[in-house]
This record gives sequence, C-alpha cells and structure tokens, in this order.
Amino acid sequence: MADTAPVIEALLAEHADLERQLSDPNLHADASAARKVGRRFAQVSPIVATYRKLEAARGDLDAARELGADDESFAAEVPELEAVVEQLDTQLTDQLSPRDPHDADDIVLEVKSGEGGEESALFAADLARMYIRYAERHGWTVEVLDETYSDLGGYKDATLSIRSKGTPADGVWSRLKFEGGVHRVQRVPVTESQGRVHTSAAGVLVYPEPEEVEEVQIDESDLRIDVYRSSGKGGQGVNTTDSAVRITHLPTGIVVTCQNERSQLQNKARALQVLAARLQALAEEQAQADASADRASQIRTVDRSERIRTYNYPENRIADHRINFKAHNLDQVLDGDLDALFDALATADKQSRLQRA
Repeated sequence: MADTAPVIEALLAEHADLERQLSDPNLHADASAARKVGRRFAQVSPIVATYRKLEAARGDLDAARELGADDESFAAEVPELEAVVEQLDTQLTDQLSPRDPHDADDIVLEVKSGEGGEESALFAADLARMYIRYAERHGWTVEVLDETYSDLGGYKDATLSIRSKGTPADGVWSRLKFEGGVHRVQRVPVTESQGRVHTSAAGVLVYPEPEEVEEVQIDESDLRIDVYRSSGKGGQGVNTTDSAVRITHLPTGIVVTCQNERSQLQNKARALQVLAARLQALAEEQAQADASADRASQIRTVDRSERIRTYNYPENRIADHRINFKAHNLDQVLDGDLDALFDALATADKQSRLQRA
C-alpha cells in the first residue's frame, strides 16, 4: 500500500471536508452545489470505509500473530484474518483503479433511424422503449425532450433525458455510456408481405448531461434559434402556439430541438442543456482523440457496417460485437433486462482502463 498511501491520505482529507460541507446548512440552499457534493461524497465514502476496514483487519492480524505464539486460539485466527486482509486489499485496489469521471452523471440519449426506412424507425422506437424500461427498473426518471415520428409511428429521431434520484456514486452514465453506436436489427418487418428477414439499423448517441448550462461556455452569438409548432404522430399538430424550439450551434453545425415542454422558454432551456451536453462530449472526444489516435467514435454513419450490436429476432439472440457477448434472451432485453450485458461491458471497460493505467 506504500504507493497508494498519498492517494489514501488525500481521500481521507477530502472525505472529512465533504462531511463538513454536507453539515453546513448554507450548502443546501444551492441545490446544484449540494447535489455535486453529495455525489462526490457517495463516491469517496465506500473507498474510505474499505480502507478503515482494512486497517482494522491488519491490526487484528498483527495482534493475532503476536499473541498466537503463546495462545493457540489466537494462532487459529491468523489464516482467516489473512484471508480478510487479502480480500479487503484487493477490494481497495479495485476501488482506487482509474474511474470515468462522469460515472455519477445523468445523461441525454438520442435515438435516430438509419438505413432501412420505416423498419429502421420502428426499431429506433423499440430501442427507446428498451432504455425507458431499463430506467424504470432502476427507479430513474425519463423525460422525452423531442420526438419525430415516422408514418407508421416509429421514431425518425427521439431525445431522452434520463436522471437518477438522489446522489449515487454510480449514476446513469456508468450504465448507459456503452450504448453509443449503430444497433443492427434482423427481423421480418411489418411491411414485408413475403415473410423474409430484413436487416436495418438505428443509431444511438449518449452524452453526460451537465448540471447547468453555464458549466459549458456557449456564446449566444453562435446560436440560431428558430421556433415552430410542436407536432405529434403522423405530423399532426398538437400545439396551437409556436412553442417548439430548434437551436443551431453555428460553429459546429449541431442542431438540437425540443418540443415536449409546455412553453417556449422551457423548451429553449432544455434544448440549451442538450446542446451543452453535446458540446461537452464533443470537446472531450476531441481531447481524447488527440491523446489516443485509435479511439473509436460512438457513431459516424447510421449504416449496417459500423454496428456495435445485433438484435436477431428469429433466434431471440442479442450479440455485442465489441466484447463477443451473446445471449438468447432478446425478448427480455427489449423489456429492459440489460444488466447482464451492461455488467459484461463494464468489466471489459475496467480491464481496459487498468491496462492503460
């Protein structure tokens, strides 16, 4: 533990400071600040708890070894205490391994239809429902910020905000960050009269959502803001006022729309949050690309060649091509049962981080 001693000392000092801040009533007057401090406290506390258990176990082991020379009952405790120390030491090493700084963050998730026409749009809607059901299983809240329907009721595109409740150490991003990319489906489309299996694709984009827009600097002069009437399935108007908002970030060409809030001001505020999330993700992606030339982007074109996962309906099979994960429970996965897949992705990600450390 000699190499980690400075890290532990810093964490102990930070933990004490976070406790002090959380006990200060003034902190809770600022909900955003309180949430940040609470989240960091939730991240640090388990590490501090493990360290304290390890130190106590080491003390017990030293005492048992010393007293065991004269007392067999203490000597008999030594192997068990050695196993406890080893287990806690491994646990602490794992907790101190490099972490994604966004793991506690909420997210913005976009689903877009791609190659495959109406079938792709219907599949995009299936993916959106899958993520919504997964969020419901975990007690998260989902807000549909924008949705554009196809003629058959699928999604040409949809934007979701998914948020956890409370201040968890591992939040929505820690589970859904692996979903960005092209998702391929193999099934008989509802438009297919001959019963033939078709292949189409939909794209998913995932961004950590900043607590406040101010965390990402956005120059108002860089924005073009258009307003229009909200619409529902089949293009039917659902609003008689121009409350929907479309924001174009001129330097990057990023376009964000929001139409599901009640007022134009609310739609603008949410659209700015989504834009901030996308700009933050873009900046971080560029910085990481500079540091690692082989870093793969989430999604470049929504076609079948850049798939990260395949959903095969005839075989009830799901396959994630990044980690060679396969399972024959597609029906359950589409109902939100994604934890086995996400656990496998998280394990592979952790191993990769440890190799780069």
